[in-house]
Amino acid sequence: MMKSFLCLLYCSALLLSDVLATYHHGAVDPHMIAAQSYAQTRNNGRPPTRTLNPAKTESQCRSRPLDLVFIIDSSRSVRPGEFEKVKIFLADMVDTLDVGADATRVAVVNYASTVKIEFLLKHHFNKPDMKKAISRIEPLAAGTMTGLAIKTAVNDAFTEPSGARPRSRKISKVAIIVTDGRPQDQVEEVSAAARATGIEIYAVGVDRADMTSLRQMASIPLEDHVFYVETYGVIEKLTSKFRETLCGLDPCAMGHDCDHICVNSNASYYCKCRNGYILNADKKTCSLKPVKVVEVVVEDPCKCEARLAFQKQTQAAIQQLTAKLADVSGRIQHLENMVGRA
Repeated sequence: MMKSFLCLLYCSALLLSDVLATYHHGAVDPHMIAAQSYAQTRNNGRPPTRTLNPAKTESQCRSRPLDLVFIIDSSRSVRPGEFEKVKIFLADMVDTLDVGADATRVAVVNYASTVKIEFLLKHHFNKPDMKKAISRIEPLAAGTMTGLAIKTAVNDAFTEPSGARPRSRKISKVAIIVTDGRPQDQVEEVSAAARATGIEIYAVGVDRADMTSLRQMASIPLEDHVFYVETYGVIEKLTSKFRETLCGLDPCAMGHDCDHICVNSNASYYCKCRNGYILNADKKTCSLKPVKVVEVVVEDPCKCEARLAFQKQTQAAIQQLTAKLADVSGRIQHLENMVGRA
């Protein structure tokens, strides 16, 4: 009977342990539940399409910090009125940028047969001064030495003494080349060398521009770095395109594939998981951290019964010894009394 009772008690203890464990692991943090719900909703639907609302760009879009150099063609094929359109395009671009010493720095390299650096990255840190400097630029006329202009930009404009930030700052270096003709020198190797230093090159062709040369100069993917317009009269329309390209909107806010947490990383993002989860190999989804199962060794209830029986036997033996000691003490006391009377 006792054995059955102890076995029942043991089973009850195990059941209680399971209940407590279920409560402990099942009572998940509400944020985790919300994250799981969001992840499932995301997986059930299509990812949001990345769009740019032009009406909100001015107020919501801050360009990521850049070291930006414009390389502009002012050869004889570019008429004075057309060159003024280029300058308007540059001024409009400046208006869309977050200009400053700790934000985007701008330089302009003007070229034809010769190359002239109109101003360096370290010269102007506000828009009014920068736009005044652009308005004073004059065309150089003569030939189209595009390769020489790119080489000059790399050697003299994208340098720390000229105002470029050190590599350790991880500031993107961008060159935007605007030309309407065919280069009279080699651009492929010079452009490749520039890209190898980490400069991202955009090539803008106008009217008679040679598309092969534009592709040789531009960074990849070409579809994102080569632009063409038919006339200088519409070059200003590229401003919105470059605003979208150089915009520093939080990529996490524009749609992502992260299960839990999206972390903005300049122009890109990476995923993290909430506490208690680990990032899977796909770097997007999360899984619960494996829980170490601690094996609880429960003593055989029969051993417990044997121990209880032993304890009872010991207590009974002690009680018997105590009674015998009391009896002996009583007899000794009786003898002492008898001796005292004699």
